[in-house]
Amino acid sequence: MHELLGAAVSVPYPSWLNTGDNTWQLVAATFVGLMSLPALAVLYASIVQKKWAVNVLAMMFAGFSLVLIAWVLFSYKMGFGANSVGSGVTNGVQNQLTGVGWVKHFFDNMIGKPGGITSSVGEQGQAVSAANTAIPFHFPTTTLAYFQFVFAAITPLLFMGSVLGRIKFSAWCLLVPLWSTCVYCVDAFLLWGGGYFAQEGALDFSGGYVIHMSAGVSGFVAAWVLGPRLARDRQSAIPNNLVMAAVGAGILWLGWNGFNGGDPYYAGADAAAAVVNTNVATAAGVLVWMGMDAWFSKSKKPTFLGGVNGMICGLVGITPCAGWVNGRGAIYVGVICTVIVWFAWNFLSKVRPFSRVDDALGVIYTHGIAGFFGGMLLGIFGDPNMIEYGCGKLDAAGQVVNTSQSAYLASSAHCTPFGVAGLMYTGSAHQLWEQFRAAVWVVIWSAVVTFLLMKLIGLVLRGARYKDEILEIGDLAIHDEEAFPDEPLAHRVGGGGPGAGAFALAGLGARRDTAPPPPPPESTD
Repeated sequence: MHELLGAAVSVPYPSWLNTGDNTWQLVAATFVGLMSLPALAVLYASIVQKKWAVNVLAMMFAGFSLVLIAWVLFSYKMGFGANSVGSGVTNGVQNQLTGVGWVKHFFDNMIGKPGGITSSVGEQGQAVSAANTAIPFHFPTTTLAYFQFVFAAITPLLFMGSVLGRIKFSAWCLLVPLWSTCVYCVDAFLLWGGGYFAQEGALDFSGGYVIHMSAGVSGFVAAWVLGPRLARDRQSAIPNNLVMAAVGAGILWLGWNGFNGGDPYYAGADAAAAVVNTNVATAAGVLVWMGMDAWFSKSKKPTFLGGVNGMICGLVGITPCAGWVNGRGAIYVGVICTVIVWFAWNFLSKVRPFSRVDDALGVIYTHGIAGFFGGMLLGIFGDPNMIEYGCGKLDAAGQVVNTSQSAYLASSAHCTPFGVAGLMYTGSAHQLWEQFRAAVWVVIWSAVVTFLLMKLIGLVLRGARYKDEILEIGDLAIHDEEAFPDEPLAHRVGGGGPGAGAFALAGLGARRDTAPPPPPPESTD
């Protein structure tokens, strides 16, 4: 054994890879993936009318798949690549931090160069991105790419809640990759990938702006272009299964541990703080919404779906600041965002333009408004003592060595620990201003591009909305399936093989080409 110490032998990974960081990042990514499939799919499919449940599931699985294929072929590098189109970022290094006019600075740092990551080097090489310039990544490109993919995937799935009950499946399959490329990747690079707003100082810990506010605005605009659901569907929007809705909501809540806990990119103290803050803010949101329903609603009764709305408000509100506020700040964020959205849900929805747009599940409120205020509240409650990256020593492979807690927290001539200085702690409104600038951009860009994409898709498909006779039927007319078939009106088709267990429904536009199975022969006993 001693003879081999200086010789090359088989090893499982290079020295730049940290097994703890790599493992946590993959686990966190899986948690976030579970937020889409099955959590959001089950939640949305359970709170719509039963005639739309299969349509929800089909669009969820198709949307998730479409984003993944585009992500590995070209769009990952548009959001998180090491090089920007205008060369403002080169090999993961930001080149234009000073001495450049704002117009050139913006467009040179607006989006990354598209490219695939399907080669052996693309999948197993060390991740390099201006998303993090302070510390080398401790995992391969595929780990970072998959982690960021599940964020990219859930964003259009969130705003699907705005357009349910009338958008064509084919229109959805065109909208998802186009929107992800033209809207999501631009916002992601600008705020997360080391682009213009990141260089200016705007911050978004895990997607209050890039994901939730963008989803809320885009869903609202898409719903406006499509027009409202059938009047009967709007008036009878009764959930089909609140128990399954609770299952989806619960997985969504706990999956958010990966959503916010994975965004420091390292399995450190700030990841743990982000997880706890996420849960604290969410609990506050649940209790506040249910309390306000009980005290201020017409029925004066707490509701489960109200609790789910409060849960989402807390989750979305804390997302842009999870690792940069302390526990008390997390409670403030959860309470404030939930109170604001409760009033918006109950009163702003009656005022134009909100009253004129049929946002089926209210995504503009629980995601758009909550995301905006969560990002702004970072500029108030950001605690400079909540350290995301401290100071210490790295070895030649980029691994932390010989760093005590006191050294980690101390500033030096070459290093300052990174935290966010909010108005409450410093008296400065600078961070608020940077947050506001980024928010304005995300709102305008998301609205304009979504409008153009919806119009383009409508032209290509001769309408992005199903005809009323199809909307009257729902899943059976669109997918030839039902989530809850009426057993007395159905018979099983086939006794085995791939098609076993399928239903043929009598009437209701069902298949008619298969006769009922013959009765069993009489006993000869």
